[in-house]
Amino acid sequence: MNTATFDLNALLRDNIKKLVPYSSARDEFKGEASILLDANENAFGSPLATNYNRYPDPLQWKLKNKIAEIKQVASQHIFLGNGSDEAIDILYRAFCQPGIDNAIIVPPTYGMYEVSAHINDVALTKVNLTPDYQLDTEGILAAANAQSKLLFICSPNNPTGNAVKQADVITLLDRFPGLVIVDEAYIDFADTPSFISQLNQYPNLVVMQTFSKAWGLAALRLGMAFASEDIIQVFNKIKPPYNINQATQEIVLQALDNKEQVDSWVKQTVEEREKLATALMSLDFVSQVYPSDANFILVKMDGARKVYETLVNKGIILRDRSKVVLCDACLRITVGTPEENEVLLKQLEGIGL
Repeated sequence: MNTATFDLNALLRDNIKKLVPYSSARDEFKGEASILLDANENAFGSPLATNYNRYPDPLQWKLKNKIAEIKQVASQHIFLGNGSDEAIDILYRAFCQPGIDNAIIVPPTYGMYEVSAHINDVALTKVNLTPDYQLDTEGILAAANAQSKLLFICSPNNPTGNAVKQADVITLLDRFPGLVIVDEAYIDFADTPSFISQLNQYPNLVVMQTFSKAWGLAALRLGMAFASEDIIQVFNKIKPPYNINQATQEIVLQALDNKEQVDSWVKQTVEEREKLATALMSLDFVSQVYPSDANFILVKMDGARKVYETLVNKGIILRDRSKVVLCDACLRITVGTPEENEVLLKQLEGIGL
């Protein structure tokens, strides 16, 4: 693709081009107001200590402005969704005509790309990663056609844990005919820089991140997408009017004041990851511990299913990935606290295979 002549309008579905978005009460005026009689809310308050009787800011500007400072990107380049899954779903609905267009994924990878494709009746083309879990760039480009609207790349990748080569992603940004989505849910645990810094160079780039991992806010379900202002406007056109509730906005605003604590947790997680990887490799039934740039480790072992079930009975839950392509006999282990990791290793040492 010649990014200098990138035409977003040509990728959009016709019905989205014509769509007149819902205009909420809070979209129709700017600034502050002392009396709000526009949205049929309960003017007397709510039965909670905090009043949640008013609808939240539909575009979450206070929160976006604070995220923009941390990510060093303009607020207009940020979309906030109900988890990254909302952004994934919107991408399919905006750019893929059901029964006509297709998307490309690179297994093994995050499962929601495929689930969302099926929900939206969009055909998927799968181009497996190479045996060392890197992108098969030529295979991807050979598989792409004029109907290939989306390419999903998870980096660091789930479930393998490794970051993909940035040069390969750049090649695909230059040559893939549609949007390239780089899912950076685990980027905080990696040494590689975020692709957010590439947004100005690549109008066909979408970067996704999340508050569910390093920030420890999985229960709040808040995901981020970063893209050109034109793409963000498409997201905002399609999303529900008030997709991020007021409580979530307030809590995340408070959390953003504690970046030093998050950075400390990330540092400790990476240290524990390396300790855990070394200890796992010393087990007789473990044949390979794959390098990780995330907060989890993919481990190949004898009797993977038996190990998984034995640990379940001990109240320790891992993720069995042994049936996933290129992950034969593998379990995915999230890095826990030092105490949790110690208990895990003690139980693993007691398993007889």
